[in-house]
Amino acid sequence: MVVPSLNSKWAKPSSFGKVSYPQSASIDFMHSHLHSDVPTETSRTVKITLIAIMCVLFAVTVAGVALLWPQPGELPDKRPWLSEGAKLVSGTVTGIEIGREEGELDVRPDGSAADVIVQTNPGAPAKDMRVGDRIQLIELPPVEVTEGSNYIFFDYHRELPMALLAAFFVIVVIAVARVKGLLAILGLVAALVMIWVFTLPALAAGKDALLTALLTASAVMFIVVYLAHGISVKTTTALLGTYAGIAVVTITAWLAIPAAKLTPLMHEELTDLEFAAPATDLRGVLLCGMVLAGVGVLNDVTITQASAVWELRAAAPNDSRFSLFTRAMRIGRDHIASTVYTIAFAYIGSSLGLLTVASTLDFGITELLTFEDIAEELIPTLVASIGLVLAIPFTTAIGTWLAGGESEPLALDNPSH
Repeated sequence: MVVPSLNSKWAKPSSFGKVSYPQSASIDFMHSHLHSDVPTETSRTVKITLIAIMCVLFAVTVAGVALLWPQPGELPDKRPWLSEGAKLVSGTVTGIEIGREEGELDVRPDGSAADVIVQTNPGAPAKDMRVGDRIQLIELPPVEVTEGSNYIFFDYHRELPMALLAAFFVIVVIAVARVKGLLAILGLVAALVMIWVFTLPALAAGKDALLTALLTASAVMFIVVYLAHGISVKTTTALLGTYAGIAVVTITAWLAIPAAKLTPLMHEELTDLEFAAPATDLRGVLLCGMVLAGVGVLNDVTITQASAVWELRAAAPNDSRFSLFTRAMRIGRDHIASTVYTIAFAYIGSSLGLLTVASTLDFGITELLTFEDIAEELIPTLVASIGLVLAIPFTTAIGTWLAGGESEPLALDNPSH
């Protein structure tokens, strides 16, 4: 074995001012270098540029949220949802009588020593009840009762099964994804809190719906992406790709809502919102909903695509950027195909009842799809899909640039070594 001298080509400074190594060592070095999410070339310049870009985006997001944060005087007054003197109480079903159209229940209200008779309703028929079920009742003041019981069935208690399902979800996520799963759940909780304390009050206060949507999307992406996936060049690539997709979704939704003549007042809940919060821009609520619906889908595909770029670069560190982009887009096209029909079937599953009713009407499929109720669900699906498809090449291009280009092959002193 020949030991190279200090003057050998192995220790000769390269054109980049770094020490050259044998080819096998170079590949191993670059492989570990890439898996640390640091670009192979101009890493310092790229990192400084990315830090500057993300700091600006973060500062704009924080400043925008602060400026749009609704003050107490701007919010509509809270409305009582029960008549004066009525209250919500809980009880346990102790007996069931089926024979009438709606049925009757014997219910023991919490804290009471006697049962009361409660009429069921078509939405919760007596045949679906079981002794021991926990339900919620509305207790009317005596002055409102003309005949029969002063208790009205309101709803089931679902806290226990929902809590068990949520706990099972958390356990499964953490068991499979471990620390990343826990961080993803924490990010989800933080994002939901953001929507509850900022987005919904801002819309109710009449703040600009487009800015509210963009600021919410930006804040949610910062929280979810960096908390779940860590701060790295690869994660930032996915975040920038998501920003590009959100821009596409926002522009498309902004054009599609008036073009399709979507009329929010066709929906009972939005009509009620106009009464409860007159300052609310109802079409803006639709726009904000479309943007937020696109966030989750876009984040999924951009994270996956950014990871694909980095893994491909690690597997072939000497490939050109064009070759890397081409190979990464092959993966991206498969992801596009699978995600597009995933979105479509998610819509079909969530709207199956509506679609079933629509299928019984004497209309053609083309006419049915243009009905307000269906179009208002179908258009967001199309908008999100457009953003998803375009986010793939955006993310791939950004990742290809950041992951580095073609590396110069390093020669050995002794080719036969």
